[in-house]
Amino acid sequence: MPAVRGGAWRSVRGRVWRAPRGRGARPRRAPPPPPRTPPPRPNPPRPAPFAVPRPAGAATPRASVVIPVYGHCEATLACLRALAAHPPAAACEVIVVDDGSGDATAAWMAQVDGLRYHRRAANGGFIAACNDGAALARGDCIVFLNNDTIPQPGWLDALLDTFQAHPDTGLAGAQLLYPDGRLQEAGGVVFADGSAWSYGRFESPDDPRYAYLRQADYCSGAALAIPRALFEALGGFDARYAPAYYEDTDLAFAVRAAGRRVRVQPASRVLHDEGTTAGTDTGSGIKAYQVRNRAVFADKWADALRAQPAPGTVPDPALLYAGQRRVLVIDETVPRPDRDSASLRQFNLLRMLRAGGAHVAFLPTGLAHAGAATRALQRLGVETWYAPFARSAPAWLRANAARFDVIVLTRHHVAGAFIPLLRRHAPRARLVFDTIDLHYLRERRGARLAGDATAMRAAEATRTRELAAMGAADLTLVVSAEEQVQLAQDAPAAKVELLSNLHEVAGPGADFDARADLVFVGGFRHPPNADAVLWFAREVFPRIRERLPQVRLHCIGAEPPAPVRALAGQPGILVHGHVPDLAPYMDEVRVAVAPLRFGAGVKGKVNLSMAHGQPVVATSCAVEGMHLRDGVDVAVADEAAAFADAVVGLYRDRERWRRQARTGRENVARHFSLEAAEATVRRVFFD
Repeated sequence: MPAVRGGAWRSVRGRVWRAPRGRGARPRRAPPPPPRTPPPRPNPPRPAPFAVPRPAGAATPRASVVIPVYGHCEATLACLRALAAHPPAAACEVIVVDDGSGDATAAWMAQVDGLRYHRRAANGGFIAACNDGAALARGDCIVFLNNDTIPQPGWLDALLDTFQAHPDTGLAGAQLLYPDGRLQEAGGVVFADGSAWSYGRFESPDDPRYAYLRQADYCSGAALAIPRALFEALGGFDARYAPAYYEDTDLAFAVRAAGRRVRVQPASRVLHDEGTTAGTDTGSGIKAYQVRNRAVFADKWADALRAQPAPGTVPDPALLYAGQRRVLVIDETVPRPDRDSASLRQFNLLRMLRAGGAHVAFLPTGLAHAGAATRALQRLGVETWYAPFARSAPAWLRANAARFDVIVLTRHHVAGAFIPLLRRHAPRARLVFDTIDLHYLRERRGARLAGDATAMRAAEATRTRELAAMGAADLTLVVSAEEQVQLAQDAPAAKVELLSNLHEVAGPGADFDARADLVFVGGFRHPPNADAVLWFAREVFPRIRERLPQVRLHCIGAEPPAPVRALAGQPGILVHGHVPDLAPYMDEVRVAVAPLRFGAGVKGKVNLSMAHGQPVVATSCAVEGMHLRDGVDVAVADEAAAFADAVVGLYRDRERWRRQARTGRENVARHFSLEAAEATVRRVFFD
């Protein structure tokens, strides 16, 4: 096998982007904005010894990072220093395979503590070096990494987590960046003639089109991961492409042929100094193999290539997802499932749509990047938009709405604002109005409780707007059977489907004797929650403390108003505000309370506690539409004295507590689990 001179293994996979014939028609864009966080680069390499990550003791590594090298020891050292500077949480080993370097590589690698260094007897090329490294690997996953890369903090953990979050993944690739921070590649597109396009090249890595987990035709071998067992089953990199080029594209096609998915993980970022040594002349040298191997690849995968886009087309979301069901969800903000039940329902609906094979986009009308909440949607594989990449919601919809089959408008003010625009720009889309709950019903009940005539008039105005949105939409979603019955009277012509809260049934948590105290959960931007806590603290809790003097109430929820915060001065009441992890309060507190005096819809706080095996005492309003039986699945009381009696009775009775914990979990599984909603989701979004 001919030697590749000039250190070409630094960037041998750096396939020069081949412009399809339609490139001239590509629309001009302003230069992309800079990345949100400039990628760090290590200091220039120094000769001082250092250590790369390695598994403790004789532990089996989760990953083996295989770095093939040929010369350019400075680049290899910089890559290894980057690995050393930010070690991953996952146990890994680092293997450098030297393909016969003539420089100081061997001497320099000896200074790197923890490194597994293997020098091949003779130069054989990139593919041979990678396959040798894979044969040496002990990890469950093999991660191929070019030596002209600078892995960014968290890159490896994000890459490996792709396989855990999406078990059908067979190959995962990193988002590759140029040293100046521009995007080099977010996965690749392969055309019907075997030519390839580096998706997102020269754009911003934060552009919503490229910043979410997505399937790709291939991922660059400069930074990709594959389960070791699968790599071995596929025979490794195919030697017919030796010494290099198209081996990673071929591997990706083989992974898909084996029934697995190829995904690019943008949370994994790697700087790649592409093409600096292999050059760009495809008429001679190593780059000539790019032209030769394209023909080899096209011949091997001729059948699969018939389903690929025609050369000359410019890849964009409309082209890439033309064969899938495409769903757009519009809401004011990105869902925060740790803060309110509506967000949890929406997040789990997005999960179900993705699991069902739909391409899903999310447009928050405020266009704010919501930090961790936005990144959570992107890790789910949702194309999530934000400024400055979307100038305004109407402008984005005028440009993009036509590519969607189903468009969900969440809450009546969003539906009322955008349905007319969508009828013009997405005339073939099914428009779904998701009520979350019937706002007018909740407002009407609150006004009646307060005896507020002004609030009652406002509720009737909300009713007018909400019913108008139902009349304009093709289909309306409600969360309870009671609301469905209400709309049969108020909007008989509307097509209404029931899609209730969506929960995963958790483990049962601690048993009776290991639990203590009471808990209330609910975001305080929702007025019924503040009213409920204040009533409970003033009218019910003192009665409970008379009989259970040691019991405490944990009050949890974002943005508690001043009157709720002031409850912390009352003996036994702890006002926590927002907590990032509810599990300890669900799994270790004995009884949950839901003392709502008005509201509508289905109460996520009740579902959440029951899903964790935590019995609930609630008012009639709080259990409306939830298929619950007083004394079996839940304890129901509406008056202060009766509510206190119910709490104390459940708190003291071990066997009753255990029965209610079990039947509550069964209720959630039967009526509010993701599995229970599958038929409705299929009917609304896929039929």
